[in-house]
Amino acid sequence: MTASIEDRVDVIVIGAGLAGIAAAHALGSQHPDKSFLVLDAYEGHGGTWRSHRYPGVRSDSDLFTYGFRFKPWTGAPVASGAEILDYMREAIEEYGLEEHFRYQTRVTRADWDSVASLWHIEGVHGPEEAAFRTSCSFLWMCQGYYRHSRGYTPDWPVLASFEGRIIHPQHWPEGFDYSGKRVIVIGSGATAATLVPAMARKAAHVTMLQRSPTYFSVAPNRHPLAETLRELKVDDAIVHDIVRRKITYDHDAYFHHIRSHPERAKAELIAALPAWLSKAEVEKHFTPAYYPWQQRLALTPDGDLFQAIRDGKATVVTDTIEKITPSGIQLTSGDALDADIIVTATGFELCMDGDIDFSLNGTPFRFEDTVSYRGIMFTSVPNLARSIGYLRLSSWTLRCELIADFVCRMLATLDRVGAQSIEVREPQSRTGRRPSKGEVLPFTASYARRGKSTLPMTGPTPEWEAQDYWDEKDSLPAIDFTAETFVLRGLDGQKVDSAKVAARPMSGSRTRPAIETGAA
Repeated sequence: MTASIEDRVDVIVIGAGLAGIAAAHALGSQHPDKSFLVLDAYEGHGGTWRSHRYPGVRSDSDLFTYGFRFKPWTGAPVASGAEILDYMREAIEEYGLEEHFRYQTRVTRADWDSVASLWHIEGVHGPEEAAFRTSCSFLWMCQGYYRHSRGYTPDWPVLASFEGRIIHPQHWPEGFDYSGKRVIVIGSGATAATLVPAMARKAAHVTMLQRSPTYFSVAPNRHPLAETLRELKVDDAIVHDIVRRKITYDHDAYFHHIRSHPERAKAELIAALPAWLSKAEVEKHFTPAYYPWQQRLALTPDGDLFQAIRDGKATVVTDTIEKITPSGIQLTSGDALDADIIVTATGFELCMDGDIDFSLNGTPFRFEDTVSYRGIMFTSVPNLARSIGYLRLSSWTLRCELIADFVCRMLATLDRVGAQSIEVREPQSRTGRRPSKGEVLPFTASYARRGKSTLPMTGPTPEWEAQDYWDEKDSLPAIDFTAETFVLRGLDGQKVDSAKVAARPMSGSRTRPAIETGAA
């Protein structure tokens, strides 16, 4: 039976992945009197972990920081997709959040009504995709940053001529049997690094075809401190909190190391590979032209990718594609690769707006025409926030939980001052620097470059750009929503005098238990 959609709630969260669950937990614990719904187009929770079902799918962050601060992780640092889905389900059940989730619910339109101070939401719901309409005072986008319905596959010449099977990892066929098949995996990022060793166990042979080399982090799938604390019978919540703090500290130290000493860091990463590969293989296939901090490191727990190469079950080829042939791929070098299956691990399509048609009082707008405040709010767009996590060394969930607290404080401010809406002002610069496409996605990955034109602009000072965890863990909680950066309005649309309300004491705030704060 499909649950109904209420006509009106205080908050609507779009997306039932990690960010959406973090938002739901924050709303339930910090604003228990507010009504809210979490809407998701899939038939269940999970987001990425529901759509990505390819062989070996696993996290590329440790679960102590990729997991929630409020739910201890008790397994190995790197977890399978199935384990992560179970963990998320347990979080929803343990905190009694099930009643707020509405699955198979796809939002197609959102219009802000400044007279009523409401977002009017339209979409389709249930297996029959029945139309629905609802309204909310605040809209919270937690659907991620890429298009779940379609992955990115380059338009290679004569792609349709291939006589075998072409699969994008986002659309892996359930129960697909590749036993004894020759497989080419195009790509060298985290997805390819996961697919190649997993498929190599059953396939006849797997070739990883990359345009250019990637850095890989090689480490055992264990955390010695966590293991020691568990052996000492320390409570799981305390273990989770301590190890989470330790990992975030180590990540920050390492990021500063690779930024300050890029050549040394590059040499250190490459130095780990000769244990599996020849010097010639390392130089040709695993020595990137960029520096380690410019893209996320691909994870190879226990060196599984390199074990597959060493054992002869997998091969790496660095070349570019001239065309697809009936039997495989013709390379620019003149070589050819034959295959029964081609897997296009070639990345995502950026989609920052969730494929929703947005408008203000009936007039359409595009997020790329706005200026983004810390990647969370957008100029002249009232009562809307977006949760997007870290994309380099720090994990996605660390930032989503910081943003969850940010949004809950913002809602508390609206209640305290009697305002109905809040929006962020267009930034001003004494230097005359204009907004530009900046650090909304601070990344050089191909999907970020392809989709840069669809990103919001960033402002002239650092507060208008997304920062790193060690800045934001202190700066986000310190933001004053009655400051001149923000515009507060009453039900009549008139501005609330921030100077008069700034001194009003906060009431009814709820403090999280110390153990929940973790590294966040």
